[in-house]
Amino acid sequence: MTSVNASPRQTVIDWAGQRVSLETQWLNAQARHVERPLMVFLHEGLGSLAMWKDFPQQLCVAAPCCGLVISRPGYGQSTPLADGSRWGSDFLERQALEVLPAALAALGVDPQAQALWLIGHSDGASIALIYASVFSSHVTGVVALAPHTFVEDLTVSSIAALQAPAIATGLLMRLERYHQAPKPIFRAWSNAWLDPAFRDWSIVDRIPHIDCPVLAVQGLNDEYGSLEQIRSIGRALPKARMLELASCGHSPHRDQPQVLIAAICDFLNQNEGDTQ
Repeated sequence: MTSVNASPRQTVIDWAGQRVSLETQWLNAQARHVERPLMVFLHEGLGSLAMWKDFPQQLCVAAPCCGLVISRPGYGQSTPLADGSRWGSDFLERQALEVLPAALAALGVDPQAQALWLIGHSDGASIALIYASVFSSHVTGVVALAPHTFVEDLTVSSIAALQAPAIATGLLMRLERYHQAPKPIFRAWSNAWLDPAFRDWSIVDRIPHIDCPVLAVQGLNDEYGSLEQIRSIGRALPKARMLELASCGHSPHRDQPQVLIAAICDFLNQNEGDTQ
């Protein structure tokens, strides 16, 4: 299938009493008109539309499916966060239950009319799982890459290390290529994860409410979470598929892209019928 992609654009939503602009992009757009599933890509805690690189495009062509990539508020070229912004312990729930529904509506996505698959990485995977647990009739399937279902010491220590001045300086310089204002988003995100009030955060009790197929993927060398993250999903959802990847850290789509694309396509085929 020849790929037709729209350029990234700004999509305005109303959120938290403000008009917020989100950076969005359609991939393989012609597939919207041939009854193919729609894959919505939800990035990691310091990610953005551009930081997915070409993985969404590769997956959409291989499936083949239409794709939608979104930068959450504060990220990428979306409306930047104000300096000193702070997030509460419910920041992931708010993204899943407020921002994502508003974004889909603004973009004209009707989950009742088109099969909707959520492809989330890290924080984005947690957002996908939360959304699917509440809006179960809206989601056809979830692919959770390195999800967080509860807070581990490993995650906290790895994020705390990023705040060390020498590391933070280099990280922020790299993030400047992808975000309008990287410092406020880094501070809001890392401080939220390191807040003692967040240590009790968990979505384990939400997972049994997910009715759609789930593929949970984690690298054996993930520096931000143990395999207990996806295994907690497997215990709650016995029909969910677990994929543990060797030679892979926290970003399966970067470390093992071809293995991951093959696994997702196989999973989609089994649950959607032949996509070819």
